[in-house]
Amino acid sequence: MACLPVPGGAPGWWRHRKTLVGLGLGQLVSLLVTATGFASSELSRRGINVPTSQSLLNYLLLGIVYGGILLHRRKPLQMKWYYYLVLGLVDVEANYLVVKAYEYTSLTSVMLLDCWAIPAVIFLTWMFLKTKYRFRKYSGVAICVAGLVLVVFSDVHAGDRAGGPSPVKGDILIIAGATLYAISNVSEEFLVKASDQIELMGMLGIFGALISACQISIFERNEIKSIHWNIGAMIPFIGFAIAMFMFYSLVPILLKISGSTMLNLSLLTSDMWAILIRVFAYHEEVDWMYYVAFASVAVGLVIYSGDWDNDDRRGQVAEAGDVEAKLDDEDDAADPQCQGAASSCSLKFDYGKGPYHALDNKEREVQAELRIPRE
Repeated sequence: MACLPVPGGAPGWWRHRKTLVGLGLGQLVSLLVTATGFASSELSRRGINVPTSQSLLNYLLLGIVYGGILLHRRKPLQMKWYYYLVLGLVDVEANYLVVKAYEYTSLTSVMLLDCWAIPAVIFLTWMFLKTKYRFRKYSGVAICVAGLVLVVFSDVHAGDRAGGPSPVKGDILIIAGATLYAISNVSEEFLVKASDQIELMGMLGIFGALISACQISIFERNEIKSIHWNIGAMIPFIGFAIAMFMFYSLVPILLKISGSTMLNLSLLTSDMWAILIRVFAYHEEVDWMYYVAFASVAVGLVIYSGDWDNDDRRGQVAEAGDVEAKLDDEDDAADPQCQGAASSCSLKFDYGKGPYHALDNKEREVQAELRIPRE
């Protein structure tokens, strides 16, 4: 049997480059999340607690930029509009619940319970996207989560844990928000692969802005009226929106390259980057366990992403097997004795006739049409 070239098989250097791009893009997204966290902290320090209003400007930017491109293309939507409506609702409420949870429970509890998004994403991708995970990928996930648990222990060790006014309510909010984040990420992974990034971001921005505006008019109307707007309040407010816009713009690319599980694992390092910023920008001292946790998450990400080569090989081997089987079928089809389901070969098999039997009228018609010489 002749050796077949693997169809569509990318060179090894390209697969390694894809891995590095996924890791680098994941950390850039993580840094953007860190930036949004610092902007939110600055707004909270100034007494500005309007989580939905903060997200509104981001959705407006998405709707204006990507919605404008979508209108310029003048093409029909590749997915039904109500899919984007549901996605917008889930995304807005996920942002609202997670930010709201900080009012009721401790930062440590939020960091720990936010990990719920990872097993939720794994389950949803396995259930609905039919994603297969090998043991090595599960190991990478476990190591990443273990690194975040170290952060929690570090907070406890440093005496940084402060209980909230209603921990149970806050824990319920963060678990609900993490679940909605998982649903949103998996839905975005499906939609970006089924349609494209422009359509996804444009429609998410439009529906997200509409839903946010309705929610603001109900829940945050009085808070917005009481805000004293000045340069100190505008800079973090606008900075939050710009960082979120960049985050939302890069997430579909990462989802297409690495999937939603890799996205959520990469976001675990946002807390680690926040610690490094505290050390180098604000010259604060942190517990040594943070550095161990950062290294643990980094190792887990490398282990998780490093299994792509085997996945690619399995996919290429399966594809090569399909092509080889197809070629074998084509070779059989090219055989004069086996052309067509209604050919003489088929009739000979059906009726148990030998190769040198007398042809009936139907067989003569078939042989004449196919111009096959009688054996």
